[in-house]
Amino acid sequence: MNILIAGGGTGGHLFPGIAIAEAFMARNSTNRILFVGTGRPVERSVLSKKGLPHECITAEGLKGRGLWNQVFSLLKIPKGIFESVRILKHFKPDLVIGVGSYSAGPVVIGAWLMGIKIVLHEQNILPGITNRILSYFADRIYISFRNSKLETRNLKKIRFTGNPIRKEILEPGTKFQVSSFKFQVSIIGGSQGAHSINMAVIEAIKHIKEKNNFFFVHQTGEQDAAEVKNAYLEQGISCTLRPFFDDMAELYQKADIIICRAGATTVAEVAAIGKPVIFIPFPFAADNHQVLNARTLTRTGAAEMILQKNLTGKGLAERIEYYASNPDRLKQMASRAKNLGRPNAAEAIVNDCYKLLGN
Repeated sequence: MNILIAGGGTGGHLFPGIAIAEAFMARNSTNRILFVGTGRPVERSVLSKKGLPHECITAEGLKGRGLWNQVFSLLKIPKGIFESVRILKHFKPDLVIGVGSYSAGPVVIGAWLMGIKIVLHEQNILPGITNRILSYFADRIYISFRNSKLETRNLKKIRFTGNPIRKEILEPGTKFQVSSFKFQVSIIGGSQGAHSINMAVIEAIKHIKEKNNFFFVHQTGEQDAAEVKNAYLEQGISCTLRPFFDDMAELYQKADIIICRAGATTVAEVAAIGKPVIFIPFPFAADNHQVLNARTLTRTGAAEMILQKNLTGKGLAERIEYYASNPDRLKQMASRAKNLGRPNAAEAIVNDCYKLLGN
C-alpha cells in the first residue's frame, strides 16, 4: 500500500508518525511511505536520517499568532490544499494519516476532496485545533489517552490505542557505560532544550552533596550548552552533554530517573519502557495540555510533577537526592509507569488501518 503521513513540525507530532511508518513497513516491506510537512529543520533532519521521503507544502499555524498573522495564514490555505492535491495525485495513497500540527490540515482536506480514506492520530489528552477541525473529515481517530477530550459527532470512529513508540526506544542499544555505583539523571528539555530547566539544574548541582555519586546526561539545546557544560565542570560532576540527541534511547536506557517536559510523546515513551520521571510541564503549552498529560502518570504514583512556577534549584536537588536514596520508590514508580504504557500502539493502529481498508 501507499501510506501518506501528514503533519510533524515538532518531535511530538513527528515521532509517532515515524513509529506508525515503521509498523507499516514491518507489516509489509513493500508498503511505500511518504511524509508531507512544511519542511522545518527537525522534519528534514530526522526523516533524512531515517531514509523516509518527505515533501513540503505551504502552511502556517493560526493559534496565538495575532489577528494579521492569522489572516495571512488563512490566505495560504488554498495554496496548501492545491499543493497537497498535486502530491496526492502523484503518490496515489491508499490512506492518509494526519498526526497533528497545522501542516496536516491542507493534506487531509485535499484527501477528503479526492475521496481518500483518512485517519488521525491525536497525541495529547487535550486535542489541538487542527485535529479538532479535521475530526469531522476523518474515517478513524486514534487517541493516546483514554480520557482524551475529543468531541466528534461519531464516537464509533474513535479508537484508544496509545501513542506510537519508535522501535529504537523499545529496543535500545548500549551506548552509555556508567559505573554501577553512579546514580544517573537524564535531563531532556525537548529538541530545543528548556532554558528554565537548564537554569534550575545549574543551581541544583551546587546543592548536591555527594557529587561523585551522580552522573548526568543532559540535552541542553544550543543556546545554553556552553553555560551548562561549564557549570558541570565547576562542580566536578561527571556528565554527557549535547545540545541535541538524535537517539533518545541514549538518554533513556541507563537513566535511574528522568527529568523532562510532559509532551505526549515523552510521556508515552517513559511509560512504555517503565522509567521513573519528574515532569516539569511547559507552562505555555496550548490549553495547559502538558500538565494534563503528566497527570495521567502522577495520579497513580507513576511519576512526580513539579510545576515550573514552583521549580527551584535547591528543591530539584532535594528530589534528586531523595530518589537516589530510595531505590524501592524508584522501582515502584517504574512498575506503575510500565503498567500504563502502550508499547504496541503503532501495531494496533496499523492493524486497524488494514481493517478499515478491507485488507
